[in-house]
Formats: sequence, structure tokens, C-alpha cells
Amino acid sequence: GIPAESLVPGDIVIVEAGDKVPADLRLIEARGLSVQEALLTGESMPSEKHLDPVASDAPLGDRASMLFSGTLVAAGRGTGVVVATGPSSEIGRIGGMLSAVEVLTTPLVRQMDSFARWLTALILLAAALLFAWGVFVLRQDVGELFMVMVGLSVAAIPEGLPAVLTITLAIGVQRMARRNAIVRRLPAIETVGAVTVICTDKTGTLTRNEMTVTTLVTAEGRYGLSGVGYVPEGTVHRDGAPVDPAGEPLLEHLGRVAALCNDAALRHRDGAWDVLGDPMEGALLVAARKLGLAEDEQQAAWPRSDAIPFDAALRYMATLHHDHDGRGLVLVKGAPERVVDLCRWQVTGRDDTAELDADFWLRRAGEIADRGERVIALAMRRADSEHASLTHAMLEEDLALVGLVGLMDPPRAEAVEAVADCQAAGIRVKMITGDHARTAAAIGRLVGLRSPAVLTGAELDAMDDAALRGAVDAVDVFARTSPEHKLRLVMALQARGEVVAMTGDGVNDAPALKRAEAGIAMGVQGSAAAKEAAELVLADDNFASIAAAVREGRTVYDNLKKVITWTLPTNAGEAATVIVALMLGMTLPVTPIQILWINLVTAVTLGLALAFEPPEPGTMRRPPRRRDAPLLDGALVWTIVLVSVLFLCGVFGMFGYALARGYSVELARTIAVNTLVVLEIFCLFFIRNIHGTSLTFKAVAGTPAVWLTVGVTTAAQFAFTYLPPLQAVFGTRPVPLWDGIAIVGVGIAFFAVVEVEKQVRLRLARRPSDGPPPA
Repeated sequence: GIPAESLVPGDIVIVEAGDKVPADLRLIEARGLSVQEALLTGESMPSEKHLDPVASDAPLGDRASMLFSGTLVAAGRGTGVVVATGPSSEIGRIGGMLSAVEVLTTPLVRQMDSFARWLTALILLAAALLFAWGVFVLRQDVGELFMVMVGLSVAAIPEGLPAVLTITLAIGVQRMARRNAIVRRLPAIETVGAVTVICTDKTGTLTRNEMTVTTLVTAEGRYGLSGVGYVPEGTVHRDGAPVDPAGEPLLEHLGRVAALCNDAALRHRDGAWDVLGDPMEGALLVAARKLGLAEDEQQAAWPRSDAIPFDAALRYMATLHHDHDGRGLVLVKGAPERVVDLCRWQVTGRDDTAELDADFWLRRAGEIADRGERVIALAMRRADSEHASLTHAMLEEDLALVGLVGLMDPPRAEAVEAVADCQAAGIRVKMITGDHARTAAAIGRLVGLRSPAVLTGAELDAMDDAALRGAVDAVDVFARTSPEHKLRLVMALQARGEVVAMTGDGVNDAPALKRAEAGIAMGVQGSAAAKEAAELVLADDNFASIAAAVREGRTVYDNLKKVITWTLPTNAGEAATVIVALMLGMTLPVTPIQILWINLVTAVTLGLALAFEPPEPGTMRRPPRRRDAPLLDGALVWTIVLVSVLFLCGVFGMFGYALARGYSVELARTIAVNTLVVLEIFCLFFIRNIHGTSLTFKAVAGTPAVWLTVGVTTAAQFAFTYLPPLQAVFGTRPVPLWDGIAIVGVGIAFFAVVEVEKQVRLRLARRPSDGPPPA
């Protein structure tokens, strides 16, 4: 052989079960060939391959005469001519799409960039105007006035905000990691909380990517089989009641055919079960074990004498077995219509048969298929001991149908709950898969998607962008899609103003993952391309982790909003004291160096406490915020104005009170500084609950981070006020006990006013006519 990288178009390649296809091939020979193409198509079942030509515009999953680079041969053997390698192959073409996809900035990055420019311009303009006022109107000393402007800038500019925001996001990374969501790009944390639509792949994301037998049909009726994946544990039930398979002869026959007419093998390693061979055949082995027939015991009792491998043209597989007494069995499994056509009888008991009712079986097969399950028919006949080889002619003699088996890649149980959680949070969930429309629709119903309609890739191709924007809102399931379709759907949703999270695991998902605001890749079964394109990686491949990530993302944004809502009003309050004093030509109640102290002590400590806040009640019952929702909304502007006015009244009130009592300017300023810090502490407790009341025991009890920062700030203020070295630096004086109590009283009064205002505002906002409460 030659290395795969040396292949060129025109080379001949032979592949067999277990091989990875090295290039795009056009088949020239195929014997029982099936290929696992979930990497490219998202289809959980292996695709059967044959030599018949298909239309040039056939969807990728329907190109049965082609093998694609990177896919895995599940069964059979084939020979093909290399038609494309490297960038020209399907997987290479997806890589080209990936490099051309434009990455969108996250809402937080855009908002913070705009907010920073706006705030800087406003502060510089205000400082310039005040400087001009002081020089030309008040005739103050330029040098002294310059220092005042420095103090004003220090008071107004939230210099600790970038650090606190970064720390808040970093804490969000830790919290998400505990929920099995690994963040690759920091701003994506907040974006996950802002999503309005989750576009999810089906295979391996909503489902387990493990085939499971769920339905058994015999002449006596239909049975359900519990258990998921390849773990051979489960029960048989009929009409909701458990059934002992040992007492059901027809189920015994069904299990024997499933165990013996099979080329796969089950294995248990590292605490998990998996399959060697075709996943569908592995699921049949699991079903046989659930029916009490282990394949190794059956193979020992009925050794195989001969076999006819599965062939796409024949659409069945057959095996010949003889027990140790010489009795023979011919076993067949395949497509229902083909096996029914071969049968003359149907099994009705342990040794009883009756004439075949073909309409009954085909009707039952259609019912199972309508639920999105793949249907396989199982048949058998007795053989004489002299029959040592198996021929197709033997299959047309006295073959009896044993029953039907329905298989599906079942939804994860936790995914159903997670979809409901997302929908309760106002987030639409849309499934975009390369699988067949009927299978996709069935899974969509099982996981609880709201819209029953399905659009296929061919229908999407017939739509222009305007029509697609309308359809994408009304439809929740998209089937037989290509990478281009997934990318178009994400862009159509974004054109409608949605914030899109895209989940997936295959190479075919990578372009859409990169384009979405929040790309979420599967960490266990996801491809390297999907992980590289995504902002988040799920460590457990579980859709339920997405709901947890949304909760954490919303909490992070709430905490960012709390930090901003605390920082801006407190800084504005500090700045307002300087501005008013300067405008009125009064003595500054706080000096520039004291303002610097306040910002160093409080901005980094008190503001940081808000980064550790847990989710507020009802976090997942609020609708997503608008994509264009500004950080500085009307409620925040009002809070800034109100808090600034209250800070101004409190600081000037205590400063005037101190002067009126004959205290020195230094002591009056010390009282004013302590009043500012106490007001900021009470403002912290007010801001902790922006969506509800702060007057509950839980709210007052706070968190360890809150009390740690309050304790550090209080200790720092005592040192600032009473330690002689700091008194010399900052010009402070010891504050009498009763004046200290008065300072705390001002803080309590401030808290009462702002909390009453918040409750009135929230109650007004909850009125139906007024829309949702402000964030």
C-alpha cells in the first residue's frame, strides 16, 4: 500500500470493515458495504452503499455510490476510484467554508467597547467644562484646579471596572466547568446567557449516538424494550405491563435470530459497553441479551456453518447453523419488504407456523417506521443436517417470518428535560440534522420541540434568503441538511435579530459553530474541527449541560450588570460632591487623595464581591434580553441619578453637620469620606438583588464574599481614620463615637429610600400593560 497523503485522483482504493476512508471515492465494487457517515451527515445509522448512480445534486447522505474521506467503514468490503483528495474532498471543502466564515463579536464585547468610548468622552468633556468654569468664572488657581480635576477624574472613571469584569467572567468559567461546560473564549460566557435560539445537532447531542432496539413485533403482538445504548440491561413490556421473555416462545426465536444472524461483537472495557462492527447489529445483540439469550452461548450451541453476507442489492443477510445433534437452522435478517417477500409462513408458537399475512407485517413495519425507527425483519427455517452450505435458493423454501424489530438512536432522557427548561426560559430550540426527515421529526416529537413541521435541505435550496428568514422562525426541525444549509440557517436567524447558539459534534457542524454567537461542541464524540470552531465544549456531550450553561451565563451577565450598577452610581456620587463644591465655590468635602483612597479600597473590594453572587430566583423563567439591549438602559440611568443625588445629600449633609458643630475641616472631611464608604456598603446590599427584594433573610445574610469584602473595607476605614501614619498621609482625624453612629444611620436611611423606590419600580414594571420588568 501507499500512504493516504500520496493518493491522487484515479487511484484505486480497497476498503473493508474498520477502515477509515482515505479520500473521496466513486465505488466500482461493493459487497455488503455500509459506512458510518455521522461525521459529515449527522446520520446515526451506517449508510448502505451500492454502485447505482445518483443525481448530481443528491444530498450528501443519499450519495450511496460514493465514499467520503474521514468516514468509517462499518461493514463489508468495497473498491473505489479516487475522485477528490485534500481541499477538493467533501471534508476539505468544509474546511474551506470554515476559513471563510466571518466571526461575530459577542454582545458584551460590542457593548463594553461602545460604553467605554461614551463614558470616557463624557468624563473628559465634563472635566474640561469644569476646568474652564473654575479658571474663567471662579478665578481659581490653575495648579490647584488641575489637582481638583484629577480628583474628579479619579472619582468619575471606574478604573476598577475592567479588572472586576474580567474576574467576574473568570469566576463564570469556573462555575461552567463544574457544570461540564468548558469555555474556550472568555466573552462567550455572557453570550450563552443571551441566546434566544439554540440550534442543535441530533446525533450525539439530543440523542446518544448508540442504536437501541425499542420495539419488537411478533404474531402475538407488539412489545417494548427498555434500556438505552449498548448496556445489555432492560425489560420487556407489553401494554405497560412487564413480560417475562422466558415464557414467550416467539421472543425466544426472535432473540436467537438476532444473536446468531450477526457479525458484530459486544465488549465491556473501562466500565463502558461498546460494539465492534455495525452499530445496528450491536443493538440486536443487546436486545438478544435483554431477552435472555447471550450471543456467546447461542453461538456455542448453534455454530455457524455458512453465511450470505449482507448485500445492498439483496437487502438481507443469511446464516446457516447446526447444533451438536445435527439439526440445522437458516436465519435471515433484512429490509421488511424484502424478507416478507421471501417468506411463505409466519411463526406462531415454539414449533407452530401459519400462512403468512403479508399485509399485516407490512402495515406493522410502516407504523414502526412512522415513529422514526429503522425496521428490520427476522425470519428462520429448519434445515437438514446434510445442508453444509447456504444458497439463495434455500431462502425461498419454507422460510417463516419470526417478527419485526424497530431500532432508533434514542433521545437522552436528560435532553428532554433540558429542552423544556430552555423553552421555559424563552429560548427556542431548533434541530438541524443530516438525518432523514421522518427520523428527525420523530426525535423532534420525543424531545418536545414545539413545531411539528419539517424542512429538508432540498426545500431550503429552493428558498431565497428572504423566504428562509420567514420559514426559519416557524419551523423547528430541519432534516437532510448539508454544512451550507446549517450555515444559512444560522445566518437567517441572526438576520432576524436572534442570538444563536449552535451545538454539534461533526465536521459538518464546524462552519455554523464558528458563525454562531455561541458555538458549543461535544467534547467526547466531537471532532477536532468542531471543537476548534466552538467557544464552549461540553465535557459530557450532554444537551442538559447547555441549560446549565445558559443559567450560568445569565448569572454572569446579571453579576456584570450588578457590578456596573454599583460602580457607576457610586463613582457618580463621588464625582457629584466635587462638581457641586466646585460649581458653588465651596470647600471640597473630599480631597483628591482621599477620593483615590476610596476608589482603591472600595472599587476593588466591594465591587468584586458582586462577581461571586449566586443566581437569583427565577433566572431561568425570565425571557432572554434583547440582542441590542444597552448596558446603560433607562433603569440604570435613573439609578445613577437617584444614587448620585442621595450620595450628594448624605455627604454634604454630614460635612455641613460637622462644620456646624465646630469641627475642623480635616475632621469634617474624615466624616464625609466615611459617609461615602458607608453609603457604598449599603448600596452593595441594595444592588445584590436587582430583580427582587433585598429585605429577605437570605438577602441580608449575604454571601461569604460579601462579608469578607465588607470586613476588609471596614478595617481599612478604621485604619484610615484612627492610625496616625495614615492620618498624616490623608489628613484625617479620629471620628467621635456618636458621629460614627450617625454615619451608619445615614447609610440605613439611604438603603430604605432606594429599596422602597426599587420595589415601587418593579411592581409598576410587572403590570401587563407596561411589559417586562427592567433588567
